[in-house]
Amino acid sequence: MSHLDEVVIVDAVRSPMAKGKPGGDLSSLHPSELLGQVLCELIRRNDLDPGEVDDVLTGCVTQAGEQGGTVGRAAWLAAGLPQHVPSATIERKCGSGQQAVVFAAQAIASGQADIVIASGVESMSRVPMGVAKLGQDGYGPAMRERFPNLTSQGVAADRVAAAYGLGREDLDAYSAASHQRAQSTVDGGGFDKEIAPVTLADGAVVTTDSTIRPTTTVEGLAKLAPAFAGAEAATTFPGLRCVTTAGSSSQITDGAAAVLLMSASRARSLGLVPRARLVSSTACGDDPELMLTAPIPATRKALERARLTLDDIDLFEVNEAFASVPLAWMKALGVDHDRVNPRGGAIALGHPLGASGVRLLTTLINALEQSGSRYGLQTMCEAGGMANAYIVESLTY
Repeated sequence: MSHLDEVVIVDAVRSPMAKGKPGGDLSSLHPSELLGQVLCELIRRNDLDPGEVDDVLTGCVTQAGEQGGTVGRAAWLAAGLPQHVPSATIERKCGSGQQAVVFAAQAIASGQADIVIASGVESMSRVPMGVAKLGQDGYGPAMRERFPNLTSQGVAADRVAAAYGLGREDLDAYSAASHQRAQSTVDGGGFDKEIAPVTLADGAVVTTDSTIRPTTTVEGLAKLAPAFAGAEAATTFPGLRCVTTAGSSSQITDGAAAVLLMSASRARSLGLVPRARLVSSTACGDDPELMLTAPIPATRKALERARLTLDDIDLFEVNEAFASVPLAWMKALGVDHDRVNPRGGAIALGHPLGASGVRLLTTLINALEQSGSRYGLQTMCEAGGMANAYIVESLTY
């Protein structure tokens, strides 16, 4: 394997997922206070001296406004935690939180740290997606000359659907299943261990996800209009069949999550029992015009580094940015839906951008434990045609 063998995951927690709009369950909380409560719960659950933490790495995509002041540092200090512990904010688009986990593991594996918290937060109700760009071109003329068909993620989702022969019915069926799987997990108590209660200013306590719509049906989704069939699609890709709707897209969401990583020796010295470890990790790029297909080569690369095959992996978490992403991934790799996103995904639970990578890991660790499984693989598409992927081994197997 690799030096990552000596890095263990002691625990992982997340906030409830809430609709990322005014009036959503978590919209009254400043993002630093939201993340701060999750950090405190992670520390409390493990009876950890917070002064021993070497670093706090925080994924956050929209680093502007209330998230523009090194949000992980603000969260740590807002929670009353020791001021000598530093923090850094990481941005790799939707994979920001997952990248925070990888950077934490790398710091420990290299001997530069013993205890690192990897976290992520996004308050999309208070800091809207895209506000940092302020209408500016984030690519520039040279990149656009090289890649003339760069487009928005929604149109890219429709292009991926077309490229992989996915119809509207496929997307709607997948999306309805996401809600059904998430609700089934709720009913069985599967999320209970991973959710950190969040207290609002008025004393109300939020303990459950409010994004899941258990009554979602294929018939209901079929009534929704395509969400990205505008001028961009019609002008740049005439004839493109637009099949992605709001119902087959990830939900705009408020949320935070945090994972406690240590060297195996430090965990032993503290009497902590690790729950999992990272077997291998990778990041790679793919066609930036299709944008959302990089999880496919990233998965292959992570498996190759771990000397494992698809058959060795018990569960997969493929971020549901849009339904076409996991569907294309499954079609390309020949993986059955039974092993993919068994607890639902971002279509049902939501996609708080910078937090999603850590949220997926939290859910994956619990799913592996509760199903008695050993290996899980997590991957996320990212803007610009990139993806992260890593393989997790449950140590309770």
